Amino acid sequence: MHADILIKNCSMLTPDFEVIHEQHIVIKDQKIIAIEKELTQTYDAKETIDGKGKLVMPGLIDAHTHTNQQLLRGRISDEYPMIWTRIMVPFESNLREEDVAISAELSCLEMLKAGTTGFVDAGGSYMHKVAEAVEASGLRGVLTCSTMDTGAAIPESMKTTMEHNIQRNTDLFDAYHGKADGRIHVWYSLRSLITCTPELIQKVYETANAAGTGMQTHMNEYPNEISYCLENFQMRPYEYLESLGVLDENFLGAHSILLSENEMELIQKYDNKVAHSPISNAGKGFTKSPSLMQKGVSIGLGTDGSAHSGLSLFDQMKVFKSLMRAFWGVPIFDPVVMPSKNILEMATLGGAKAMLQEEQFGSIEVGKKADMILINTDQPHIEPTHQLTNTLIESANSNDVADVIVNGRILMKNREVLSLDEERIKYESKKAMDDLIVRAKI
Repeated sequence: MHADILIKNCSMLTPDFEVIHEQHIVIKDQKIIAIEKELTQTYDAKETIDGKGKLVMPGLIDAHTHTNQQLLRGRISDEYPMIWTRIMVPFESNLREEDVAISAELSCLEMLKAGTTGFVDAGGSYMHKVAEAVEASGLRGVLTCSTMDTGAAIPESMKTTMEHNIQRNTDLFDAYHGKADGRIHVWYSLRSLITCTPELIQKVYETANAAGTGMQTHMNEYPNEISYCLENFQMRPYEYLESLGVLDENFLGAHSILLSENEMELIQKYDNKVAHSPISNAGKGFTKSPSLMQKGVSIGLGTDGSAHSGLSLFDQMKVFKSLMRAFWGVPIFDPVVMPSKNILEMATLGGAKAMLQEEQFGSIEVGKKADMILINTDQPHIEPTHQLTNTLIESANSNDVADVIVNGRILMKNREVLSLDEERIKYESKKAMDDLIVRAKI
Protein backbone atom coordinates (compact mmCIF):
# COMPACT_ATOMS: atom_id res chain seq x y z
CA MET A 1 0.00 0.00 0.00
CA HIS A 2 1.24 3.47 -0.85
CA ALA A 3 1.89 5.99 1.94
CA ASP A 4 3.43 9.42 2.23
CA ILE A 5 5.44 8.98 5.43
CA LEU A 6 6.35 5.93 7.52
CA ILE A 7 7.83 6.49 10.98
CA LYS A 8 9.43 3.24 12.10
CA ASN A 9 10.12 1.92 15.59
CA CYS A 10 9.41 5.09 17.58
CA SER A 11 8.14 5.82 21.05
CA MET A 12 4.81 7.66 21.10
CA LEU A 13 2.78 9.87 23.43
CA THR A 14 -0.74 8.44 23.53
CA PRO A 15 -3.97 10.47 23.82
CA ASP A 16 -3.95 9.47 27.52
CA PHE A 17 -0.46 11.01 27.80
CA GLU A 18 1.25 7.70 28.41
CA VAL A 19 4.39 6.68 26.53
CA ILE A 20 4.39 3.47 24.48
CA HIS A 21 7.35 2.07 22.56
CA GLU A 22 8.24 0.27 19.33
CA GLN A 23 5.44 1.82 17.31
CA HIS A 24 5.08 2.35 13.56
CA ILE A 25 3.07 5.38 12.36
CA VAL A 26 1.79 5.59 8.79
CA ILE A 27 0.74 8.89 7.19
CA LYS A 28 -1.17 9.33 3.96
CA ASP A 29 -3.19 12.20 2.45
CA GLN A 30 -2.42 14.51 5.40
CA LYS A 31 -3.75 12.05 8.00
CA ILE A 32 -2.56 9.28 10.28
CA ILE A 33 -3.86 6.03 8.78
CA ALA A 34 -2.19 3.46 11.04
CA ILE A 35 -0.46 3.14 14.41
CA GLU A 36 0.81 -0.38 14.98
CA LYS A 37 3.48 -2.23 16.92
CA GLU A 38 3.64 -4.84 14.18
CA LEU A 39 2.65 -3.58 10.74
CA THR A 40 -0.21 -5.67 9.36
CA GLN A 41 0.70 -4.84 5.76
CA THR A 42 3.60 -3.56 3.71
CA TYR A 43 3.74 0.18 3.01
CA ASP A 44 5.55 1.76 0.08
CA ALA A 45 6.31 5.16 1.63
CA LYS A 46 7.72 8.22 -0.14
CA GLU A 47 9.56 9.16 3.08
CA THR A 48 10.73 6.85 5.86
CA ILE A 49 11.87 8.21 9.21
CA ASP A 50 13.87 6.08 11.62
CA GLY A 51 12.15 6.63 14.97
CA LYS A 52 14.71 4.83 17.10
CA GLY A 53 15.64 7.08 20.02
CA LYS A 54 12.79 9.46 19.23
CA LEU A 55 9.43 10.24 20.82
CA VAL A 56 6.53 11.15 18.55
CA MET A 57 4.10 13.52 20.22
CA PRO A 58 1.44 16.00 19.05
CA GLY A 59 2.78 19.28 17.75
CA LEU A 60 2.77 22.04 20.36
CA ILE A 61 0.17 24.77 19.87
CA ASP A 62 0.78 28.37 20.89
CA ALA A 63 -2.70 29.48 21.96
CA HIS A 64 -1.76 33.16 22.27
CA THR A 65 1.05 34.99 20.49
CA HIS A 66 1.83 38.23 18.65
CA THR A 67 3.71 37.72 15.39
CA ASN A 68 3.77 41.51 14.90
CA GLN A 69 6.03 41.88 17.96
CA GLN A 70 8.88 39.60 16.92
CA LEU A 71 11.23 42.56 16.37
CA LEU A 72 10.68 43.71 19.98
CA ARG A 73 12.64 40.78 21.40
CA GLY A 74 14.68 41.81 24.45
CA ARG A 75 13.27 45.35 24.59
CA ILE A 76 10.56 45.32 27.27
CA SER A 77 12.21 43.33 30.07
CA ASP A 78 13.29 45.37 33.12
CA GLU A 79 11.04 48.26 32.07
CA TYR A 80 8.56 49.99 34.35
CA PRO A 81 4.83 50.06 33.46
CA MET A 82 3.14 50.80 31.25
CA ILE A 83 5.23 49.15 28.59
CA TRP A 84 2.17 48.86 26.39
CA THR A 85 1.71 52.63 26.05
CA ARG A 86 5.39 53.66 26.30
CA ILE A 87 7.00 51.05 24.07
CA MET A 88 4.61 48.63 22.39
CA VAL A 89 2.13 51.14 20.98
CA PRO A 90 4.84 53.37 19.41
CA PHE A 91 6.47 50.24 18.02
CA GLU A 92 3.29 48.84 16.46
CA SER A 93 2.18 52.22 15.11
CA ASN A 94 5.47 52.45 13.19
CA LEU A 95 5.31 49.01 11.59
CA ARG A 96 5.34 48.93 7.81
CA GLU A 97 4.10 46.13 5.60
CA GLU A 98 7.63 44.84 4.99
CA ASP A 99 8.31 44.83 8.76
CA VAL A 100 5.28 42.64 9.40
CA ALA A 101 6.28 40.31 6.57
CA ILE A 102 9.74 39.58 7.99
CA SER A 103 8.43 39.53 11.57
CA ALA A 104 5.89 36.89 10.62
CA GLU A 105 8.49 34.82 8.80
CA LEU A 106 10.83 35.00 11.79
CA SER A 107 7.98 33.97 14.10
CA CYS A 108 7.15 30.96 11.93
CA LEU A 109 10.82 30.00 11.76
CA GLU A 110 11.24 30.20 15.53
CA MET A 111 8.04 28.24 16.15
CA LEU A 112 9.05 25.51 13.73
CA LYS A 113 12.41 25.05 15.43
CA ALA A 114 10.66 24.97 18.83
CA GLY A 115 8.19 22.24 17.86
CA THR A 116 5.15 24.50 17.54
CA THR A 117 2.88 23.36 14.71
CA GLY A 118 -0.03 25.78 15.13
CA PHE A 119 -0.75 29.13 16.77
CA VAL A 120 -3.40 31.71 17.55
CA ASP A 121 -2.30 35.24 16.63
CA ALA A 122 -3.79 37.98 18.80
CA GLY A 123 -3.98 40.30 15.81
CA GLY A 124 -2.05 43.18 14.38
CA SER A 125 -1.59 45.18 11.22
CA TYR A 126 -0.95 43.94 7.67
CA MET A 127 -2.23 40.51 8.64
CA HIS A 128 -2.28 39.39 5.01
CA LYS A 129 1.52 39.25 5.26
CA VAL A 130 1.20 36.96 8.29
CA ALA A 131 -1.13 34.74 6.26
CA GLU A 132 1.45 34.58 3.49
CA ALA A 133 4.14 33.55 5.98
CA VAL A 134 1.91 30.85 7.46
CA GLU A 135 1.12 29.50 4.00
CA ALA A 136 4.81 29.37 3.06
CA SER A 137 5.97 27.88 6.37
CA GLY A 138 3.48 25.00 6.40
CA LEU A 139 2.26 25.83 9.92
CA ARG A 140 -1.34 26.20 11.06
CA GLY A 141 -2.53 29.64 12.11
CA VAL A 142 -5.61 31.32 13.50
CA LEU A 143 -5.31 34.94 12.37
CA THR A 144 -7.24 38.13 12.98
CA CYS A 145 -6.91 41.88 12.74
CA SER A 146 -6.18 44.18 15.67
CA THR A 147 -9.47 45.91 16.42
CA MET A 148 -9.66 49.24 18.30
CA ASP A 149 -11.87 52.30 18.14
CA THR A 150 -11.41 54.17 21.43
CA GLY A 151 -9.07 54.79 24.35
CA ALA A 152 -6.61 57.48 25.43
CA ALA A 153 -3.74 54.96 25.52
CA ILE A 154 -3.56 54.51 21.77
CA PRO A 155 -2.77 57.11 19.07
CA GLU A 156 -5.46 58.27 16.70
CA SER A 157 -3.58 56.63 13.82
CA MET A 158 -4.38 53.21 15.33
CA LYS A 159 -8.10 53.92 15.80
CA THR A 160 -10.64 53.45 13.04
CA THR A 161 -14.41 53.43 12.78
CA MET A 162 -16.45 50.39 13.69
CA GLU A 163 -17.30 49.88 10.02
CA HIS A 164 -13.65 49.99 8.96
CA ASN A 165 -12.60 47.63 11.76
CA ILE A 166 -15.18 45.08 10.69
CA GLN A 167 -14.41 45.48 7.00
CA ARG A 168 -10.66 44.93 7.49
CA ASN A 169 -11.31 41.71 9.36
CA THR A 170 -13.96 40.60 6.87
CA ASP A 171 -11.55 41.21 3.99
CA LEU A 172 -8.97 39.03 5.73
CA PHE A 173 -11.62 36.36 6.36
CA ASP A 174 -12.80 36.35 2.75
CA ALA A 175 -9.25 36.18 1.40
CA TYR A 176 -7.67 33.58 3.67
CA HIS A 177 -10.14 31.60 5.79
CA GLY A 178 -9.73 27.93 4.93
CA LYS A 179 -6.80 28.57 2.60
CA ALA A 180 -3.45 26.72 2.51
CA ASP A 181 -5.16 23.31 2.55
CA GLY A 182 -7.29 24.43 5.49
CA ARG A 183 -4.29 25.41 7.65
CA ILE A 184 -5.36 29.07 7.92
CA HIS A 185 -8.45 30.06 9.88
CA VAL A 186 -9.50 33.68 10.34
CA TRP A 187 -11.29 34.89 13.45
CA TYR A 188 -12.60 38.25 14.64
CA SER A 189 -11.06 39.96 17.64
CA LEU A 190 -10.98 42.81 20.10
CA ARG A 191 -7.57 44.13 21.08
CA SER A 192 -8.76 44.78 24.62
CA LEU A 193 -11.93 45.92 26.36
CA ILE A 194 -10.47 49.33 27.16
CA THR A 195 -9.86 50.06 23.46
CA CYS A 196 -13.26 48.95 22.12
CA THR A 197 -16.66 50.58 22.50
CA PRO A 198 -19.64 48.40 23.50
CA GLU A 199 -21.04 48.83 19.99
CA LEU A 200 -17.83 47.50 18.41
CA ILE A 201 -17.72 44.55 20.82
CA GLN A 202 -21.24 43.51 19.89
CA LYS A 203 -20.68 44.03 16.17
CA VAL A 204 -17.49 41.91 16.23
CA TYR A 205 -19.39 39.11 17.95
CA GLU A 206 -22.34 39.30 15.57
CA THR A 207 -20.06 39.21 12.53
CA ALA A 208 -17.96 36.32 13.85
CA ASN A 209 -21.08 34.37 14.79
CA ALA A 210 -22.63 34.89 11.36
CA ALA A 211 -19.39 33.71 9.73
CA GLY A 212 -19.26 30.64 11.96
CA THR A 213 -15.81 31.48 13.27
CA GLY A 214 -14.14 32.33 16.58
CA MET A 215 -13.70 35.53 18.57
CA GLN A 216 -10.85 36.41 20.92
CA THR A 217 -9.53 39.19 23.11
CA HIS A 218 -7.16 39.87 25.99
CA MET A 219 -9.02 39.34 29.27
CA ASN A 220 -8.30 40.15 32.93
CA GLU A 221 -4.62 40.74 32.30
CA TYR A 222 -4.13 44.07 34.10
CA PRO A 223 -5.86 45.70 37.10
CA ASN A 224 -6.57 48.82 35.04
CA GLU A 225 -8.84 46.94 32.60
CA ILE A 226 -10.82 45.54 35.52
CA SER A 227 -11.04 49.03 37.03
CA TYR A 228 -12.22 50.36 33.68
CA CYS A 229 -15.10 47.87 33.58
CA LEU A 230 -16.03 48.45 37.21
CA GLU A 231 -15.94 52.23 36.91
CA ASN A 232 -17.83 52.42 33.62
CA PHE A 233 -20.20 49.47 33.79
CA GLN A 234 -20.16 48.35 37.47
CA MET A 235 -19.19 44.87 36.28
CA ARG A 236 -15.98 42.89 35.96
CA PRO A 237 -14.72 42.08 32.41
CA TYR A 238 -16.38 38.68 31.90
CA GLU A 239 -19.58 39.97 33.55
CA TYR A 240 -19.51 42.95 31.20
CA LEU A 241 -19.18 40.72 28.13
CA GLU A 242 -22.03 38.52 29.38
CA SER A 243 -24.22 41.60 29.66
CA LEU A 244 -23.44 42.35 25.99
CA GLY A 245 -24.38 38.79 25.02
CA VAL A 246 -21.04 37.93 23.41
CA LEU A 247 -19.86 34.91 25.42
CA ASP A 248 -20.14 31.45 23.87
CA GLU A 249 -18.14 28.30 23.16
CA ASN A 250 -16.26 30.06 20.33
CA PHE A 251 -14.82 32.75 22.62
CA LEU A 252 -11.12 32.67 23.59
CA GLY A 253 -10.02 34.81 26.53
CA ALA A 254 -6.25 35.27 26.44
CA HIS A 255 -4.46 35.50 29.80
CA SER A 256 -7.51 35.46 32.12
CA ILE A 257 -5.32 35.96 35.19
CA LEU A 258 -7.26 38.16 37.61
CA LEU A 259 -10.52 36.23 37.75
CA SER A 260 -13.23 36.41 40.38
CA GLU A 261 -15.17 33.32 41.42
CA ASN A 262 -18.18 34.51 39.46
CA GLU A 263 -16.09 35.06 36.33
CA MET A 264 -14.78 31.50 36.53
CA GLU A 265 -18.38 30.33 36.77
CA LEU A 266 -19.21 32.34 33.64
CA ILE A 267 -16.27 30.83 31.73
CA GLN A 268 -17.56 27.39 32.68
CA LYS A 269 -21.18 28.26 31.90
CA TYR A 270 -20.47 29.48 28.38
CA ASP A 271 -17.72 26.94 27.64
CA ASN A 272 -15.26 29.74 26.92
CA LYS A 273 -11.69 28.80 26.08
CA VAL A 274 -8.74 30.22 28.04
CA ALA A 275 -5.10 30.69 27.06
CA HIS A 276 -2.49 31.28 29.75
CA SER A 277 0.96 32.70 28.93
CA PRO A 278 2.93 31.64 32.03
CA ILE A 279 6.11 33.73 31.68
CA SER A 280 4.29 36.90 30.66
CA ASN A 281 1.52 36.31 33.21
CA ALA A 282 4.01 35.87 36.07
CA GLY A 283 4.73 39.62 36.01
CA LYS A 284 1.06 40.42 36.57
CA GLY A 285 -0.35 37.70 38.83
CA PHE A 286 -0.98 33.99 39.18
CA THR A 287 -3.57 32.26 37.04
CA LYS A 288 -6.26 30.26 38.83
CA SER A 289 -5.57 27.26 36.65
CA PRO A 290 -6.28 24.53 39.26
CA SER A 291 -9.76 25.94 39.91
CA LEU A 292 -10.45 26.29 36.20
CA MET A 293 -9.35 22.69 35.64
CA GLN A 294 -11.71 21.48 38.35
CA LYS A 295 -14.53 23.24 36.52
CA GLY A 296 -13.63 21.46 33.30
CA VAL A 297 -12.52 24.65 31.53
CA SER A 298 -10.31 24.10 28.49
CA ILE A 299 -6.90 25.73 28.97
CA GLY A 300 -4.24 26.29 26.33
CA LEU A 301 -0.74 27.68 26.75
CA GLY A 302 0.71 30.63 24.86
CA THR A 303 3.93 32.60 24.71
CA ASP A 304 2.46 36.12 24.33
CA GLY A 305 5.01 36.71 21.62
CA SER A 306 8.77 37.03 21.45
CA ALA A 307 8.75 40.46 23.09
CA HIS A 308 7.84 38.77 26.36
CA SER A 309 9.56 35.43 26.41
CA GLY A 310 10.52 33.92 23.08
CA LEU A 311 8.31 31.36 21.39
CA SER A 312 9.33 28.16 23.17
CA LEU A 313 6.39 26.34 24.73
CA PHE A 314 8.89 24.01 26.42
CA ASP A 315 10.05 27.05 28.41
CA GLN A 316 6.45 27.98 29.17
CA MET A 317 5.66 24.49 30.45
CA LYS A 318 8.67 24.45 32.80
CA VAL A 319 7.86 27.86 34.25
CA PHE A 320 4.15 27.06 34.51
CA LYS A 321 4.76 23.93 36.57
CA SER A 322 7.04 25.82 38.98
CA LEU A 323 4.62 28.73 39.31
CA MET A 324 1.66 26.49 40.03
CA ARG A 325 3.60 24.42 42.54
CA ALA A 326 5.01 27.48 44.36
CA PHE A 327 1.83 29.59 44.48
CA TRP A 328 -0.96 27.01 44.74
CA GLY A 329 0.77 23.83 45.87
CA VAL A 330 3.13 24.94 48.62
CA PRO A 331 0.61 26.82 50.83
CA ILE A 332 -1.60 23.72 51.10
CA PHE A 333 1.20 21.15 50.74
CA ASP A 334 -0.07 19.77 47.43
CA PRO A 335 3.02 18.87 45.34
CA VAL A 336 0.86 17.49 42.51
CA VAL A 337 -1.38 20.51 42.14
CA MET A 338 -0.36 20.64 38.44
CA PRO A 339 0.74 17.22 37.09
CA SER A 340 3.03 17.06 34.07
CA LYS A 341 0.41 15.22 32.01
CA ASN A 342 -2.03 18.08 32.47
CA ILE A 343 0.56 20.57 31.28
CA LEU A 344 1.37 18.48 28.21
CA GLU A 345 -2.35 18.33 27.46
CA MET A 346 -2.64 22.12 27.69
CA ALA A 347 0.26 22.59 25.27
CA THR A 348 -1.21 20.17 22.72
CA LEU A 349 -4.89 19.23 22.87
CA GLY A 350 -5.71 22.34 24.93
CA GLY A 351 -4.25 24.46 22.16
CA ALA A 352 -6.26 22.56 19.57
CA LYS A 353 -9.40 23.29 21.59
CA ALA A 354 -8.40 26.96 21.78
CA MET A 355 -8.19 26.90 17.97
CA LEU A 356 -11.65 25.20 17.92
CA GLN A 357 -10.17 22.29 15.95
CA GLU A 358 -9.61 19.52 18.50
CA GLU A 359 -11.38 17.01 16.26
CA GLN A 360 -8.72 17.56 13.63
CA PHE A 361 -5.46 17.52 15.61
CA GLY A 362 -3.95 17.83 19.08
CA SER A 363 -3.36 14.12 19.72
CA ILE A 364 -1.78 11.20 17.89
CA GLU A 365 -4.74 9.13 16.71
CA VAL A 366 -5.74 7.30 13.55
CA GLY A 367 -7.95 9.57 11.46
CA LYS A 368 -6.55 12.84 12.78
CA LYS A 369 -4.35 15.21 10.81
CA ALA A 370 -0.66 14.31 10.88
CA ASP A 371 0.54 17.23 13.03
CA MET A 372 3.40 15.89 15.14
CA ILE A 373 6.92 16.44 16.33
CA LEU A 374 9.74 13.98 16.96
CA ILE A 375 11.81 14.56 20.09
CA ASN A 376 15.37 13.23 20.20
CA THR A 377 15.28 11.45 23.56
CA ASP A 378 18.62 9.66 23.13
CA GLN A 379 20.42 12.34 25.10
CA PRO A 380 21.97 12.45 28.59
CA HIS A 381 19.57 15.15 29.84
CA ILE A 382 16.52 13.07 28.88
CA GLU A 383 17.31 9.35 29.15
CA PRO A 384 17.31 7.15 31.06
CA THR A 385 14.23 8.31 32.93
CA HIS A 386 11.69 6.81 35.29
CA GLN A 387 8.86 8.81 33.75
CA LEU A 388 9.33 10.42 30.34
CA THR A 389 6.28 12.67 30.65
CA ASN A 390 7.86 14.26 33.73
CA THR A 391 11.23 14.58 32.03
CA LEU A 392 9.66 16.32 29.02
CA ILE A 393 8.54 19.09 31.36
CA GLU A 394 11.62 19.12 33.59
CA SER A 395 14.46 18.75 31.10
CA ALA A 396 13.47 18.77 27.42
CA ASN A 397 13.88 21.97 25.41
CA SER A 398 13.24 23.30 21.93
CA ASN A 399 16.61 22.11 20.63
CA ASP A 400 15.52 18.52 21.26
CA VAL A 401 12.90 18.78 18.51
CA ALA A 402 14.43 16.84 15.60
CA ASP A 403 11.57 16.70 13.10
CA VAL A 404 8.29 18.54 12.53
CA ILE A 405 5.35 17.28 10.45
CA VAL A 406 2.21 19.34 9.78
CA ASN A 407 -0.71 18.25 7.62
CA GLY A 408 1.31 15.21 6.59
CA ARG A 409 4.24 17.26 5.29
CA ILE A 410 7.74 17.24 6.76
CA LEU A 411 8.64 20.86 7.58
CA MET A 412 11.82 20.21 9.55
CA LYS A 413 14.07 17.15 9.29
CA ASN A 414 17.00 16.59 11.63
CA ARG A 415 16.80 20.27 12.73
CA GLU A 416 16.91 21.55 9.14
CA VAL A 417 13.89 23.69 8.25
CA LEU A 418 12.73 22.70 4.76
CA SER A 419 9.94 25.20 4.16
CA LEU A 420 11.68 28.51 4.96
CA ASP A 421 15.03 30.12 4.11
CA GLU A 422 16.50 30.43 7.60
CA GLU A 423 19.62 32.43 6.69
CA ARG A 424 17.71 35.00 4.63
CA ILE A 425 15.11 35.48 7.34
CA LYS A 426 17.72 36.03 10.06
CA TYR A 427 19.62 38.53 7.89
CA GLU A 428 16.56 40.54 6.88
CA SER A 429 15.22 40.52 10.46
CA LYS A 430 18.38 42.16 11.77
CA LYS A 431 18.13 44.92 9.16
CA ALA A 432 14.44 45.50 9.92
CA MET A 433 15.04 45.71 13.68
CA ASP A 434 17.88 48.24 13.27
CA ASP A 435 15.62 50.42 11.13
CA LEU A 436 12.69 50.18 13.57
CA ILE A 437 14.83 51.25 16.52
CA VAL A 438 15.52 54.53 14.75
CA ARG A 439 12.08 55.05 13.24
CA ALA A 440 9.99 54.19 16.31
CA LYS A 441 12.47 55.74 18.79
CA ILE A 442 12.35 52.68 21.01
